[in-house]
Amino acid sequence: MKKILFVLFAGLISNFASAQIEVPQPSPTAKIEQEVGLTNVDIKYSRPGMRGRTIFGNLVPYGEKWRTGANSNTIISFDTNVTIEGKELKEGTYAVYTIPGENEWEVIFYKDSNNWGLPQEWDENKVALKATAKVQEMPMAMETFTILIDELKNDSAALNFIWENTVATLDFNVPTDERAMASIQRVMNGPSAGDYFSAATYYHDEKKDLDKAYEWIKKAVEIGGEDAYWVVRRKALIEADLGKKEEAISTAKKSLAAAEKAGNKDYIKLNKDSLKEWGAQ
Repeated sequence: MKKILFVLFAGLISNFASAQIEVPQPSPTAKIEQEVGLTNVDIKYSRPGMRGRTIFGNLVPYGEKWRTGANSNTIISFDTNVTIEGKELKEGTYAVYTIPGENEWEVIFYKDSNNWGLPQEWDENKVALKATAKVQEMPMAMETFTILIDELKNDSAALNFIWENTVATLDFNVPTDERAMASIQRVMNGPSAGDYFSAATYYHDEKKDLDKAYEWIKKAVEIGGEDAYWVVRRKALIEADLGKKEEAISTAKKSLAAAEKAGNKDYIKLNKDSLKEWGAQ
């Protein structure tokens, strides 16, 4: 009986320990996903409220580092390099810290984004970039801390930090023209070796038009060269399925030589097995 009571009591304790009370957070988390030109910008941050408090110069002192929100540090990610005040910030993920001032803010992009608020030990070597945000006074108060990306153009946007009667704005540029021109040139120059290889492989595997697959794989080899042993082997396999036995043997030998040069044991074996199957001398 005592053993049964103990098991029941242990179960109650376990259920109590695993229970969680759900209440609203005083500084809820927000996420921003914004495309600027051809660059994706993601921001995750917490949004504290004024709740009758004086913010800048009081709750958030002037001249001191601020986590730029509440709870964990604010995180921003760029999937391309961006330019801020003529300085390049590499693509990646950063913590955003600020030093608010009455007339301007210093915005710091910090390489270590895994901190709860400010780092316990500040490491200047982890500072990827510092920039100055312009400060303007708003005619009405913003109750909840807000980060906003606006003034969207093909090659630029503005990162805004808004709270109380203050908005601090930092402009940044993105490499839209560079990426667009590269894309245009790539498409206008026609498919790449990889494109031809992928198309030929699909047609071959799905037993579609083998003549079309052969046309594409020849273009893939022509563009990519015979050192791409995996592409050359696919050409040999298509030739074999088309009944071009002599061509398949010759091509497989080229793939074998390239695989041996690269030290790829898998393709060495695959080619040797095929050559044996096709009766190569």
